[in-house]
Amino acid sequence: MSTARSASAAAGQGGATLDTIAWIKLSSVTLPLATPISDAKVLTGRQKPMTEVAFLFAEIETAQGHSGVGFSYSKRAGGPAQFAHAKEIADNLIGEDPSDIGRLWTKLVWAGASVGRSGVATQAIAAIDVALWDLKAKRADLPLAKLLGAHRDSVRCYNTSGGFLHTPTEQVLDNATASLANGIGGIKIKVGNPDRKADLARLTAVREHIGDDVPLMVDANQQWDRPTAQRMGRAMEDFDLVWIEEPLDAYDAQGHAALAASLDTPVATGEMLASVAEHVELIKANACDVIQPDAPRIGGITQFLKLAALAEHHNLQLAPHFAMEIHLHLAAAYPIEPWVEHFDWLEPLFNERLAISEGRMHVSSRPGLGITLSEQARAWTVATHEVGVRP
Repeated sequence: MSTARSASAAAGQGGATLDTIAWIKLSSVTLPLATPISDAKVLTGRQKPMTEVAFLFAEIETAQGHSGVGFSYSKRAGGPAQFAHAKEIADNLIGEDPSDIGRLWTKLVWAGASVGRSGVATQAIAAIDVALWDLKAKRADLPLAKLLGAHRDSVRCYNTSGGFLHTPTEQVLDNATASLANGIGGIKIKVGNPDRKADLARLTAVREHIGDDVPLMVDANQQWDRPTAQRMGRAMEDFDLVWIEEPLDAYDAQGHAALAASLDTPVATGEMLASVAEHVELIKANACDVIQPDAPRIGGITQFLKLAALAEHHNLQLAPHFAMEIHLHLAAAYPIEPWVEHFDWLEPLFNERLAISEGRMHVSSRPGLGITLSEQARAWTVATHEVGVRP
């Protein structure tokens, strides 16, 4: 470590420093999907089917031998950009105290200030931020949820991966049966088909198949305009949905607010937003009943906790998007009973599996996030970068 770096670190840490970051490894990992995935964005011609998910993993070790792992991700595009930005800024943490997570998040933001405080820049920081929280909980020998202050040891969960629009209706029904048999509590299906009658026929088939008592959600992936969302929202009122997700463009706060005020069915949105500040605009506008932040997308756990406090203040329901390995812990620490989204896509990346039963996903007794990278994750790694010296 240079003399300047040592002096800077010492100035920030003071006499209370307990440990220092010695080594960081960044890995770019590409997870192939067995089947190309299509939602309404594909059917409307705005995107191509998704064939892979790009991950940025951060592994951190300290001088005292503590370690943490975190990740961010990108679908369709952006993975290499996240990795490139993380490479540029990671060395700013060598010699720093890993406990000072909030200060380190700000330091990393300023290290790349010219590219802003949302999107790729903070998604790159997110992987490091999550790793620091994992490390902190492991050092305390606590699951992350317990470190944060859990309100529950399990969270209601619903499945999304079985209900995409590329999947034939009969297969969606079979997938729903399998999910419920495996202990998952609710089913979400994709809508937003250019043929609105096809959406309603598919929804009718699923509701009749799973029965009236199983929680059911739909997700339009931003593909309706305001009049269509109003018509479809009214047409779906009789299905007793838990929510209608992303009926409009993610940044149309006023449109979401008007729709939420006019429907009995709750409106959910937020997953595509890339900062706390963007979610604040939703909350100010009363644009949703259920807010769906994604910790890797908004900058990590540090930022998620800020948003969660604001969401609770406004009595919003919480249903974090994707990345259940992270969001289970954050949802468990949210005061109002939340939901967590079940995707099995990420399971090959980790040696551990999350326990699910009786409609709920359970926080394990493993410390931190409770995950370790699998050999398959290593095999799918396309690039790595290390800073510092591994203890």
